[in-house]
Amino acid sequence: MLYGRSAEISALDEVIARARDGSGGAVVLRGEAGAGKTALLDAAATRGGAMRVLRTTGVESESDLAFAALHQVLWPVAGSLDALPEPQRDAVRAALGLAAGGAGDRFLVGAGVLSLLAEAAVPDGLVCVVDDFQWIDRASADALLFAARRLGTERIAMLFAVRGEAPVKGVPLTVDVRGLAESAAAELLESRHGTLPAPVRRELVALTGANPLALGEIAARLTPAQLAGREPLPDPLPGGARLFGDRVAGLSGPARLVALVAAVEADLDLVLRATERLAPSGTDTGTGRAALAELEESGLAGVSGTSVRFRHPLIRSALHEAAAPADVRRVRAVLAELTEGDRRAWHLAGAVLGQDEQVAATLAATAERARDRGGYGAAATALARAAELTPEPRARAVRLKDAAVAAWLGGRPGQAQSLLAEARERAGEDAALAMEIAQLRGRFELNSGDAAEAVRILAAGDGLDMLADAVEAASYVGDTAAVAELGRRAVAYPEGFLRDTVAGIGLTMDGDAAGPGLLRRALARAGEQEDATGYLWATAAASALGEPDLAAEMAERAGRVARVSGMTGQLPVVLEFVATAERIAGRLARSQAVSEEGLALAREAGYENTVAAHLANLAVLAALRGEEEPCERQAREALAIAIPHRVGLRAGVAAYALAMLDLCLGRHAAARDRFAAIAAAGPGAGHPTVMWRSAPDHVEAALGAGDEAGARAALAAYERWSAHAATPESRALLARCRGLVDASEDAFGEALRLHTNPFEAARTALLLGERLRRAQRPGEARAHLRTAWETFERAGARPWARRAQDELRAAGESGQAPPATALDALTPQELRIAGLVADGLSSKQIAAKLFLSPRTVEYHLYKIYPKLGIGSRTDLARLVVLQKAPVAGDGKL
Repeated sequence: MLYGRSAEISALDEVIARARDGSGGAVVLRGEAGAGKTALLDAAATRGGAMRVLRTTGVESESDLAFAALHQVLWPVAGSLDALPEPQRDAVRAALGLAAGGAGDRFLVGAGVLSLLAEAAVPDGLVCVVDDFQWIDRASADALLFAARRLGTERIAMLFAVRGEAPVKGVPLTVDVRGLAESAAAELLESRHGTLPAPVRRELVALTGANPLALGEIAARLTPAQLAGREPLPDPLPGGARLFGDRVAGLSGPARLVALVAAVEADLDLVLRATERLAPSGTDTGTGRAALAELEESGLAGVSGTSVRFRHPLIRSALHEAAAPADVRRVRAVLAELTEGDRRAWHLAGAVLGQDEQVAATLAATAERARDRGGYGAAATALARAAELTPEPRARAVRLKDAAVAAWLGGRPGQAQSLLAEARERAGEDAALAMEIAQLRGRFELNSGDAAEAVRILAAGDGLDMLADAVEAASYVGDTAAVAELGRRAVAYPEGFLRDTVAGIGLTMDGDAAGPGLLRRALARAGEQEDATGYLWATAAASALGEPDLAAEMAERAGRVARVSGMTGQLPVVLEFVATAERIAGRLARSQAVSEEGLALAREAGYENTVAAHLANLAVLAALRGEEEPCERQAREALAIAIPHRVGLRAGVAAYALAMLDLCLGRHAAARDRFAAIAAAGPGAGHPTVMWRSAPDHVEAALGAGDEAGARAALAAYERWSAHAATPESRALLARCRGLVDASEDAFGEALRLHTNPFEAARTALLLGERLRRAQRPGEARAHLRTAWETFERAGARPWARRAQDELRAAGESGQAPPATALDALTPQELRIAGLVADGLSSKQIAAKLFLSPRTVEYHLYKIYPKLGIGSRTDLARLVVLQKAPVAGDGKL
């Protein structure tokens, strides 16, 4: 029975009730040992009515076994795996040990767990209970939390219980389980020991903090005289390490032995077999079962299915404290003889004294298996322990380096950097290993640390791959001089796509006429690329040539490849460029959905600089919609990362968002000043690509502020940057700028003929329409203004839509709202799903691409159909095809 927990139960009931109604969620119960978290979970699990219950409990002895907890919670529903999208199904099967290999992508495992839980929730919903989360193995914890953060449309409630301050990343709802109120504590004591004198009761409550476990255990150890108040309570109370220590000491020798084995290995069969081997010679067969019976009778442990479970985790601690280290190693050694695979490896590691290469190699093999299944956190732990056991210095450094990579891919950048620092110290005189470690240091810094420091580290390398990484880092910083110098160094390498791209970017930045030719040659081979990295380099090449539309195409290809390739760690970075391509093409809703996804993945991966990128893009989107508070907040958050990390590209985009907000809202002088600051910002605070891409906006803002000289200067800079651009959209933007500065209708007309980007075409049409209306030519103005208004309305660019509407009314048209297109009713996520349906993808295929469950996809389609007045996927595909805007520009903004 629970005492005094009505508030906690009410909070759990609310989460479960919302999940039953289709709004899933997660909650964390947090409290000290003995606070009653498990009792609350047990009670909550019974309160879902017909909802299915799955549960798992973290076991300290299994915390190093990859996916051990996931196996426990998902095994009852493994029969539903065939309902999952193939990539998710294969990833989960590998994680559960039902198939060899796997994609090695922890995002796929997480998405597969979400999909499988969604299947298990049919038809009445699901309550997933995770107790002692602090001891859940890292691979399982990552997968379960990935699912927990994406339950919004699922009929799933996930309940986590965790001791102390152990993090439960991304689950914002926390219920603190504290000591009982005095009245509830009195009820608890009375139910077990009768009515106690008020002074005794108050003293017990005060000394135990009203911890239910401590109250019950300590009161049970007091004498009748102490309970009655005739004798003082002992000082100190029999708590802390002594809470279960005397009960452990009271067990017979055989019972203590079986308890110690169970504290190391929970499997019942292994406990009994190991106990028989460890028993003194001459001991009767069956002693282990008799000892286990004594242990159960003591109330310290019990058998649950095929496992031995202790009544409370502190009992395990008491057993380890009471045992000599040599006894624990002996138990581990016997268990290693009886087990195989990962369990054997960890038991060997616990049994060994000192360094041992054979044991280290066994642990390294365990790490490789975990890594192949997407369990990077478990792999990092195993490799770090293997390194401790490795006697040879170079081999130790290699294992530390590999552990660092696994920790990085597991979303633990702090641990990764610590392991890599130790590897660097132990690399000795091995130049090749030292260079490999340096390249990893540079990559880690570029993703989550100081980008300028990454340039310094990577520029010291002597291979083309490391040189390319250095150029990438310098590009993020916005250090044109470094890019140019590194590009010249790349010229010395043999011709090829990467060499031509890296050298071409550097030479072009340096004004060398050979640079654009190298970039054209590299782009001619872009279709040969097989991974997202190659297409991102093609994006950079097109951007260096001043061709945003071609850059957009390359970024979109990178996104498509990254989603299906299972390339762990790349997707959040690739989505930076995909989201930007969607935004600059005027597809604001799609850009929003991609950036929101990328932001969530970047936070999960620990990629701080990618977090800044997505925040900056979201700030620009908010600016285009005229939403001041979100724009300013997200820009501030992006700058708070980008400026100290000297990521000039992202700092520049955040500054661009604030400048565009001013321009959208008609604050031309403020916008001009911000664009001028962007142009003047040095490396680490700004970026030449941001300056180039924002030049058309700078020209417009300067003229709006009456600063013709500033507009001409911005145009001149833009002409220099676009000198080698040949695509229609790049020429259209340049023509628009000339039309503004030179008041040339011919230039505006040229721009409108060249535009392939409907959003930019609408901006040009608005500017020309304004000019024609003010020249007393309203009839000619109206067609341009009407086109601009309709385009801005469809894109959700409210400030520009209002501006076009006002101009249209002033030109003599009523200005009634243009008819909304059917797709305007869809949310960003619904719009993405509709687009994928139009591409012919099934719900399973869409789920695989977007890291959703198929049931979530079906839920969105269920919402889409009535919004659009249709009833089938065929109707939806037809609508999307009819209304889909043509693909257009991007840059590296």
